[in-house]
Amino acid sequence: MLSPVPDADGAPFWEYAARGELRVQRCADCGEPRFPPRPCCPHCQSFASAWWAVSGRGRVWSYVVPHPPLLPGYAELAPYNVVVVELEEAPRIRLVGNVVAHAGAPLNSVDPARLRIGARVRAVFSGGLPQWVPA
Repeated sequence: MLSPVPDADGAPFWEYAARGELRVQRCADCGEPRFPPRPCCPHCQSFASAWWAVSGRGRVWSYVVPHPPLLPGYAELAPYNVVVVELEEAPRIRLVGNVVAHAGAPLNSVDPARLRIGARVRAVFSGGLPQWVPA
């Protein structure tokens, strides 16, 4: 499986995720949440930021079900889902991941036919990676 390659701005996201916490960057001046993390607020142009703990609740905003041919290591798991989740507290923040049966379950542990746009999900963590389970 692919592992994240953190940059300086996004490293805290992965550090929190390794501890089982879902946090997003927020402007320390205007309070606007932002993701992906970046040095400057696109709303007020401030360089001040903080990391905001979010509940991990959200809804499926979009999804796709990849089929082979895929990268080696993923082909045997197909079909599986890749979702874009809109966070409950910050609807403009959308995170990419997979809906799985439980933390650490294989990518193909949820039948893709069960997925629906708008379905409620919540974050779980496995090996420092956020995943999503049906809420």
